[in-house]
Amino acid sequence: MTDLWRDPAAPADARVADLVARMTLEEKVAQLSGVWGVDPDVGDMAPMLRDGMGEMAPWAEVIADGLGQLTRPFGTEPVDPVAGARALAERQRQVVAANRFGIPAQVHEECLTGLNAWQATIYPSPLCWAASFDPGLVERMAARIGADLRSLGVHQGLAPVLDVARDLRWGRVEETLGEDPFLAGLVGAAYVRGLEGAGVVATLKHFAGYASSRAARNMAPVAIGPRELADVVLPPFEMALQAGARSVMNSYTDTDGVPAAADPALLTTLLRDTFGFTGTVVADYFSIAFLRTLHKVAESTEEAARLALEAGIDVELPSPNAYAGPLLAAVAAGRVDEKLVDRALFRVLQQKCELGLLDPGWAPAEPAEVDLDSAEARQLALEVARRSVVLLANDGTLPLAADRRLAVVGPRADTHEAMLGCYSFPMHVLVHYDDVDRGVEIRTVREALADGFDVTYAQGCPVLGGTDEQIAEAVAAAAQADVCVAVLGDQAGLFGGGTSGEGCDVADLRLPGRQEELLEALLATGTPVVAVLLVGRPYDLSRQVDRLAAVVCGFFPGEEGAQALADVLAGRVAPSGRLPVSFPGAGSTQPSTYLAPPLGLRNEVSTVDPTPLFPFGHGLSYGAATWGSVDVVTGSRWPTDGACELVVELANDEERSVSEVVQVYLHDVAASVVRPEQQLVGAARVDLDPGARARVRFTLPADLTSFTGRELVRIVEPGAVELRVGASSADLRAVLPLDLVGPSRQVGTERAMEPVVVVEHL
Repeated sequence: MTDLWRDPAAPADARVADLVARMTLEEKVAQLSGVWGVDPDVGDMAPMLRDGMGEMAPWAEVIADGLGQLTRPFGTEPVDPVAGARALAERQRQVVAANRFGIPAQVHEECLTGLNAWQATIYPSPLCWAASFDPGLVERMAARIGADLRSLGVHQGLAPVLDVARDLRWGRVEETLGEDPFLAGLVGAAYVRGLEGAGVVATLKHFAGYASSRAARNMAPVAIGPRELADVVLPPFEMALQAGARSVMNSYTDTDGVPAAADPALLTTLLRDTFGFTGTVVADYFSIAFLRTLHKVAESTEEAARLALEAGIDVELPSPNAYAGPLLAAVAAGRVDEKLVDRALFRVLQQKCELGLLDPGWAPAEPAEVDLDSAEARQLALEVARRSVVLLANDGTLPLAADRRLAVVGPRADTHEAMLGCYSFPMHVLVHYDDVDRGVEIRTVREALADGFDVTYAQGCPVLGGTDEQIAEAVAAAAQADVCVAVLGDQAGLFGGGTSGEGCDVADLRLPGRQEELLEALLATGTPVVAVLLVGRPYDLSRQVDRLAAVVCGFFPGEEGAQALADVLAGRVAPSGRLPVSFPGAGSTQPSTYLAPPLGLRNEVSTVDPTPLFPFGHGLSYGAATWGSVDVVTGSRWPTDGACELVVELANDEERSVSEVVQVYLHDVAASVVRPEQQLVGAARVDLDPGARARVRFTLPADLTSFTGRELVRIVEPGAVELRVGASSADLRAVLPLDLVGPSRQVGTERAMEPVVVVEHL
């Protein structure tokens, strides 16, 4: 007779309950942590980690009672995919053989720009996903990433990052989906659907408030009120949970003195009791140990384990530390209730049950062939990159005429690293392996432009530093050219290893190093200068923008980014990206986002002007859709428990295809609490061939107008509102006054968070 927990036909909760009842305390605790290799040298990747991890026990000892997770078997060092899959399979067989229930480990990897592994496709950064304003494309990309993960025997991906960018000086802006919670949620939910649809557990990061740290410093304290938390920070997580995410990772920061890793109000009361989350909460790497070493809220590792377990962290990552001997000692001494261990264990085993890891006959993946950078994947990476390039300004110099002699200069012009964010494998891992090739083909902007143009190259200066002689070389090249393409931007890195990335925060938003000096010298030549920005955050170009011929932003567009940029510059592809983050104006005033209330905008009571140079949602092209009528066809009365229908007519009168992003913003005329001047509630990308027409229908539920009221509950409040419809937050084509009518209505996590959008091609 088969034990109940081994019966695939039995309900998962019954199977897990049967298994938990059979396990010793040691076997239970063994399921609550991962192992990062056997003894990986992680010290080069980030500081303070050794202290957080402690000494690693021998492998046989680690797995004697079972193992919860295997940490990054492909994402820690360069591993041939086939050899890596075989090694992982052997490791899994050892785990199964070592514990008396034969339970394999759950395997996780980073997947922020694709599977973070050697020879795997490097997709554009999350800022690029958001700039595409194309959730369907992002979902396709995530499904491809998920398929690659599954093919190797990986069960869980640590993405997407749903932190809403609040201060552009923060190093991890490049990992976010921008400054708007609706857009972040829309695109993040699409990524979750793609990954989860491929059978991979999506892990939402970082819950919650990580990007709201004081002075934009990594892991610094957070000081925000409950309304900002509820209305700005949390909605992307809610949308992604509605999309089916099965895991959540805690934030490193503390909010008002309480670290997220030790906050039961956040990880249990809010996440589980209010949001209804039933998956696993995994610790951001070393965050349980950090309760002792950095936050100083625990005197011992044992106390850190107690605080985290009580708060609701189910799995310690990346390796056993607190959820090992210290937790066992605390339970044995009665300082931690074993029921808390069982609570976490139940969630861990239920997820393993969902993944088939408790089924009889389970066997690890062991593919004979692996292609992690297929032609299909590269084409998809190119499509996302092309869709995400943003044309910020253009005096007609772009697209470049075929006979133009180009001076391609700047620190990002001739390096593959310019395309890559800090969580891409080359920048995250390969920087520590000088003798290993990149594993995938990545062209530079100079190489891509040389295919169709007469190109002269000079670096001008590195990202940081440089000499007068280097700048003079670039100036000489520009003076002899018809057009100068100045490729500027960031070096992605970790913890001071770059100008953008985790732990690479900045004090101001001037271009790094001598790049602004280089740009001024190039402008002085009189040659038209096209600035191409390959950056992890927006920078202040207010002193140069009026003298630049054009400005193009690529953020970190991945392995096909150079081709995408060359296609846009040459006119083979029309730019169609839109800004998910505002570009700052003069003075780089931060923090500042378009979500500011009236007194946070330019006004007469302050001499500081926070008006952005390029606003949220902005993006130009080589042709534009013709806007027709913009109407609310359901009338001016919008029931607080109903919906209104907005219809936008578009046409393409150009000789080339155009792509428009219709953006719908809500303005609350007068509310019971201070509200943003406007906020995005709907967006639709519409592609039109020459001569084509389309009708876009938005069905907007009144739930989209909800906010956290004075009693700190979310309400739909009656009163006058406006729908502002346009091509960006500053380029509005219609303002439609409406009256929300009916009683004030309380709403919760069941509320509709997205409009229904239908594009009818006529």
